[in-house]
Amino acid sequence: MLRNNGGVDIRVAVQADLADLARLLWLNAGPDERAKQSVEAFAVDIGAWWNEHADSHLALIARADEFAVVGMAWLAIVARPPRPGDVGRRSADVQSVFVVPEERGKGIGSALVKAAAEHALHLGAGRVTVHSGRKAVPVYERLGFASSRQLLQKVPD
Repeated sequence: MLRNNGGVDIRVAVQADLADLARLLWLNAGPDERAKQSVEAFAVDIGAWWNEHADSHLALIARADEFAVVGMAWLAIVARPPRPGDVGRRSADVQSVFVVPEERGKGIGSALVKAAAEHALHLGAGRVTVHSGRKAVPVYERLGFASSRQLLQKVPD
């Protein structure tokens, strides 16, 4: 998958992109989390995690030019119990959408979410969900996401 969004290319990440993904995930973390581990050490952990979860997770990246990765969106693809006539049921969840601050407001995050949702549907997901921060809810709604009374969550006490 490769799509161009006004000079920004979006594609599915490959192993060679792990350092960039680690940097973006690290930047997306809070200061207390970043203080626990350097971005270089985190990149090593991401490499191991990537290998362990390759069957259930993928990332899309946005490049502003041939070198600069400026954004990401992750997809968790979850197999669902089969139904008669549909043994390959799946659901998908958009996760960890992040665009570097200097590139925000240019539609890159929206383009990443749209590409991730389209890719999930292409992979056979019957639905795509997202757990959003309060500020981003209107963005997701503009992209076709809607609240569902039937999709509930239980958080730890």
